[in-house]
Amino acid sequence: MSSTSVESRSIESLAVGFSALGDPIRLRILNELLGGKRCVCELLEEIGVAANLLSYHLRVLREAGLVEASRRGRWMDYTLATTALAGLRAAIPSEGGA
Repeated sequence: MSSTSVESRSIESLAVGFSALGDPIRLRILNELLGGKRCVCELLEEIGVAANLLSYHLRVLREAGLVEASRRGRWMDYTLATTALAGLRAAIPSEGGA
């Protein structure tokens, strides 16, 4: 595998991640998850959108690798994927290394 194909895959992954951040509801979900693991029922109450819409946005965030899900009985718990967020942060060029 050439370095170009690895680089383009990394760029594609970054694009998916940044695209997932482009929605206010998804940003609110990420903000809620800053406090740690949250049950989908808690997110539903805090975000204040219909269950199917919350499910859609959580799926987008999962597919982008920005959140991780784990099943607890009939509920799903969500946490931030901190390494993926750090990767997005590192991809943003900074002036003068500041």
